Parts: sequence; structure tokens; C-alpha cells
Amino acid sequence: MFSVGIDLGGTNIAVGITDENYNIIKKGSVPTLAHRPCEEIVADMVALCQKLSAECGYELTDTSGVGIACPGTVNDATGIVEYANNIKFYNFPLKETYSRISKIPQDKIVIGNDANLAALGEAFAGEAKGTSSSVTITLGTGVGSGIIIDGKMLVGCANGGAELGHMVIEKNGRPCSCGRRGCFEAYCSATALVARTKETFLDRPDSLMRQMCDNDVKKVGGKTAFAAMRKGDEAAKEVVDEYIEYLACGIANIINVFQPEMLCIGGGISGEKENLLNPLIPLVEKDVYSADNVLKTKIKIAKLGNDAGIIGAAAAAGTK
Repeated sequence: MFSVGIDLGGTNIAVGITDENYNIIKKGSVPTLAHRPCEEIVADMVALCQKLSAECGYELTDTSGVGIACPGTVNDATGIVEYANNIKFYNFPLKETYSRISKIPQDKIVIGNDANLAALGEAFAGEAKGTSSSVTITLGTGVGSGIIIDGKMLVGCANGGAELGHMVIEKNGRPCSCGRRGCFEAYCSATALVARTKETFLDRPDSLMRQMCDNDVKKVGGKTAFAAMRKGDEAAKEVVDEYIEYLACGIANIINVFQPEMLCIGGGISGEKENLLNPLIPLVEKDVYSADNVLKTKIKIAKLGNDAGIIGAAAAAGTK
């Protein structure tokens, strides 16, 4: 049997056909064109699923299940996306609409928050495979997160739980997009790193970062500070050190609350790998409550990358 995983984003709809072990055997994407009516977006999702299934020699209606990873507040019990700002889904019956267009029964369709399903993907087929508890955080435009306890997603009573990016790590600190100040996301997202790098770029005319960016602050990106640090630039090192200190604070807090077997780090910044982990892990171990325990949370770079949401959605549907 095969499962279908859909990762619905503000820019693209990505679909994967997976085998019984949740290996992707066929994958494709189309633009979301998020300004359109919701039903048009779902119709494109179904059409892409049908196309990829046919290319694998299957009928979509023969699938063991379809999983849909969607941003925002997602209620799997009702099949409704209650709020997803970047694709304008407000109390939208996603499960019912997909079922009606695809002719697949609703009991074979699962919807879930994209970060939660990405965490499930890492637990089923990624770096956290074989663990019963794990947390995955993604350091991208924001700080996404998903929590797996005893093999199940922790979503909260109102389906808005596991938003670890919005715990405060600096009281009255930097403003966050959620309206609070000092959130983990405001310090440890790629967006936050770029903003801090730009500040230092402008304040330190002697920095190598200026040369690397042709003296144009608009060319500063998430990799700029790490790349300049590796070349010995002191200003860049200060930016990276500060970033990793805040990241360690947030991760230590997560471990102190959940003490998962594994904590996976994904998103664009995770591409730094050892340059991120080597200084990070000692700082986390110094601050966790369980520092002297024999068993400790392992901190690893997430394995599945952009496929995590697809695989997690397929796994959620295949195990329903």
C-alpha cells in the first residue's frame, strides 16, 4: 500500500507518494498562489496527488491514507483549519473539501500543523527514528517546533500547543511577530540572525562581512555571520556567539520541560552542522537540570530537511 503526504505552504504545495516504510517514491510541487479561493488551492492539491499517483501506477483512491501538513491552527478532529494567515484559511473545512474533490473518504484523510507533522516525520523516518520522545525545532523565518511524546504529537487542548518559538527567553526583550517581547523566535530564527548581522554590519565598518557582501547591507543573509566567522572575523564571531548562547538557553528550557530522548534542529541555520552543534551542546549541557544524569537528551541536526512535512503527513495518515 502507499500513502500520500502533502506539505501545504504559502509558496508551494509539495506532495510525496510514500511506500509502507514512508520512503518517498515520487515527489512533485506546484505553486500555491495563496491569494486564490481556498477550494482552488485544494483542487490543485488533489490534481497533483492524482498525477503523481498515476506516474507510480496507482489510483489515488486506492491509497491507505492522505496526510496534509498545513501551517497555523489545525483541528484534525473536526478537519478544519481554524487559522492559517499566510494562506488565508479561516475556519476552512480542509478535510471535507479534499474528500469531496478527490472522492477519498474523510476517515482516510488526516490534517495537522506542519511543524508538528515535520516532527512526526523525523520520529518515524528521520534522525529521531527509534525514539519514543523527541522534539524538533526549525530555525527558519520563525522558530517552528513539534513535540512527540510516546510516539504521538502533543498538540494541546485547542490545537495550538507546541509553539516553543513563543516562549520568552529575554523578559521585555526584542519584539516578536506574535505581539510578545523576548520570544525564542525573536532571537533564534534565521530572520533574527539576519537582523542582528545587519546591525553589526552597519556598526562595524572594519568587519570582513562588508567585503563579503560588497559593502551592501541588503546582501546580508543567514549564512553571512557564520561564513565570516570561519575566516576569523571578530565582529561576525560576536554575532554567532550571541546567537548560539540564546539558542542554548531556549533548548535548555525545552529539555528541562520535556527531557526528550532526542532534540532535532532543522531549518536553514541547521546547515551549519558542526559549526552550530560543537559550541551549542556544551552550553546546553551546562544549563540543563539533568546535567549529571547518565541518560541525556541527544541534540542532532534533523535528517529529512524539506521532506519532513511530507513524510510526517504520510506517516500520520498511514498509521491512523
